[in-house]
Amino acid sequence: MSDLPVLAIVGRPNVGKSTLFNRLVKRRAAIVDDTPGVTRDRNYAVVNYGEYEFLLIDTGGFEPEATGIMKQMRQQSSLAVEEADIIIFLLDVKDGWTVDDEEIYRYLVKSEKKIYFVVNKVDSEKQDQGIYDFYESGCETIFPISTQHNRGVEDLLDAINQATPLIPIKQDDIPASSIKIALIGQPNVGKSSLVNAILQEERMVVDEAAGTTRDPVDNQFIYKNQNFLLIDTAGIRRKGKVNQKIETYSIVSALRSIERSDVVLLVIEGTAPVTTQTARIAGYICDRNKAVVLVVNKWDLAKDSQVTQKKKKEEVFEKLSFIDYASVIFVSAKTGIKVINIFDLANTAYKQWSRRIQTSDLNTVLELIVTKHSPPAKAGRPTRIYYGNQVVVSPPTFVFMANNPEKINSSYERYVVNQLRYHFGFEGTPLKIIWRKRASKFRKG
Repeated sequence: MSDLPVLAIVGRPNVGKSTLFNRLVKRRAAIVDDTPGVTRDRNYAVVNYGEYEFLLIDTGGFEPEATGIMKQMRQQSSLAVEEADIIIFLLDVKDGWTVDDEEIYRYLVKSEKKIYFVVNKVDSEKQDQGIYDFYESGCETIFPISTQHNRGVEDLLDAINQATPLIPIKQDDIPASSIKIALIGQPNVGKSSLVNAILQEERMVVDEAAGTTRDPVDNQFIYKNQNFLLIDTAGIRRKGKVNQKIETYSIVSALRSIERSDVVLLVIEGTAPVTTQTARIAGYICDRNKAVVLVVNKWDLAKDSQVTQKKKKEEVFEKLSFIDYASVIFVSAKTGIKVINIFDLANTAYKQWSRRIQTSDLNTVLELIVTKHSPPAKAGRPTRIYYGNQVVVSPPTFVFMANNPEKINSSYERYVVNQLRYHFGFEGTPLKIIWRKRASKFRKG
């Protein structure tokens, strides 16, 4: 698999970076507001463009003379520039070429990254002439766009596609039956030690395959007659002593690995609190609908503390309640305790992730679910769920037909999901529910 190219959107506050981000991601992933400085942290998403994918980073406003919170935002933007392969330098046609724009451009040139000059808010042909002010910068090509009206965005993507090798590298030597497993987590939770412990296991047949550009080796192995491809993210590099930098590379590496995987092993340190960073990475796993196993590492150190497995699980699911369907395993990479059992759980999670339920069985259970607890009514009229069907696997996705699907709230949907898990299992995998309105059998006239 190829390494996903990284594109960062950089510019002054309020030039439309988050609107462009949302446009490319095709959902409202970033908060948009007319107030400068709304986006303070970096926002990450994988963008699908034709046959290709790239990792997109939205940044806060980049102000050369920044203080306080704005200085932190500049630091966030700088980190995104350092990690990116391509820079989308976003400008505002209404403001013209400003002193701050020139200062930012000087900084970007020093990064030696490919820079695309993109002038936003060019909503019509009449405004096209406004882009000529920006040639003062010395750039040769300017892309006029309107993020609000989706004008010129496709031309920008086409230009990036032509100039950047986005075509995935084929790896025909990886068996098609391999379960791809990504091992992710914060730095220093023991990922490297876990990888070493896994690959030294005598019951595994190990082979090496070409992997990503930045983490050069993935590892193939066979366990209990099942092919696995271990996507090793232990190579997260410390490019500086600043904690924010370590955090940046951790997230980017995690996102790349999540995209390539079927099952994600989210590694947590046994004797340390579950952090916001870990919750953020867990959120990315949910967003990509991957199967997941929670691996609590360094559990050999817990003997000197008052922490029990029960207490640790309670803490984990208190912070990561949105993936309470995941299996949890307590291991020690240092001693090797239970490391091999990780792949029994990963195999189970994969089977549940790719599982299909017979329609007849689904509807038998659906009748029980609705009988036990009816869906919310509409204006005194009962809401009826007529039947359901599983339409997709990986993850299991169900469509339910109802007379008033708009009345099915999130609370009732959670109830349905929990009941499906109660009757069918689905341990380790997310479930997706789609509500549809059944057309009336009776037509007027």
